[in-house]
Amino acid sequence: MRSYAHIVGWGKYVPRRVVTNEDLSRMVDTSDEWIRTRTGVRERHLADEGETTATMALEAARRALEVARISPAQLDLIIVATVTPDHLFPATACLVQDALGATHAAAFDLSAGCSGFVYGLAVAAHLLETGAYRTALVVGAETLSRITDWSDRATCVLFGDGAGAVVLRAGENEGGVLATVLGADGSGGDLLMLPAGGSRWPASHRTVAEGMHYLRMQGREVFRFAVRKMPAATREVLEKAHLSLDDVSLLIPHQANRRIIDAAARALGIPEEAVYVDLDRYGNTSAASIPIALCEAAEEGRIQPGDLVVCVGFGAGLTWGAAAVRWTLPQPPPLPGWRRLLHRLYYPLAALRSWARRLVRRVAALWLWIVGERGDRDQPRS
Repeated sequence: MRSYAHIVGWGKYVPRRVVTNEDLSRMVDTSDEWIRTRTGVRERHLADEGETTATMALEAARRALEVARISPAQLDLIIVATVTPDHLFPATACLVQDALGATHAAAFDLSAGCSGFVYGLAVAAHLLETGAYRTALVVGAETLSRITDWSDRATCVLFGDGAGAVVLRAGENEGGVLATVLGADGSGGDLLMLPAGGSRWPASHRTVAEGMHYLRMQGREVFRFAVRKMPAATREVLEKAHLSLDDVSLLIPHQANRRIIDAAARALGIPEEAVYVDLDRYGNTSAASIPIALCEAAEEGRIQPGDLVVCVGFGAGLTWGAAAVRWTLPQPPPLPGWRRLLHRLYYPLAALRSWARRLVRRVAALWLWIVGERGDRDQPRS
């Protein structure tokens, strides 16, 4: 019997620090009107000192697990979609796995730009459908403020930080992730990129002086690509699921630019009320934008059991992706206080377990060194 990957938990986290368009107008040559009319953004949330992609992903994951009523120990797989990992390695997903105490979960990062969450959702859903895993956590998280040139008004007005997460669980009842479509066109890789920091241009005085550690985007070309691919990917995923545009209850597009979203909705003939937009409050949070919007829509009651939700995005690579999801669960009531306390007690224990494991490794290494030194002294001398 076929298994379906159902979304059983969802959660989001955005930093407390809010930067409005008026704030930006005091930093660069811009204005609230200029930003709103060209992008649709009013404000964005930016990470404070000490906040990282991993810490935000962790908060979103905890909230998603709480909604799902699932312990981290029940997770089999963790995927973090991001282009701003804490480190090139280890994977941010491994940091999240350790902090959650998800001791049985495999973990890896996925880089597909702003399409990353849809890519992660597709990978996790397929693995659950095959029976390889039963429960997966997919997170989209970004700290774009750390790779943004705040003196470049063409890009700094667009981006924000945050994280969104969903818990997927395999089940035999029909629904959940019905179909996914993924695509890429690497010939457009130079249209949206972070030039330095990798093996081609490692960090150096030159790369820092030339600002090569800031993202660069050719906006017009990306705009044209997006308004073509978002409607095309939406139609393709619906065809794959044997459904039509009339079946769509809510379209959740990547929150990049209001004009792109409006153009895609017009091309599809989808009414404004069937398109979820929170771009004005968060800006473009890349791989986090779709899961943040999905979480908000669920919390606001915009998604009900039986609804068909289509998530569609595009991003650096160039990449694109769409997922058709039949929603199967209502928004659960809040956890009783005692159960919430039990959930939260798990995380200090996870931190203690992580510390204990590091200590055991160090003691074992010290013991091996002592034994090795003793063995060298006991060797006969010539």
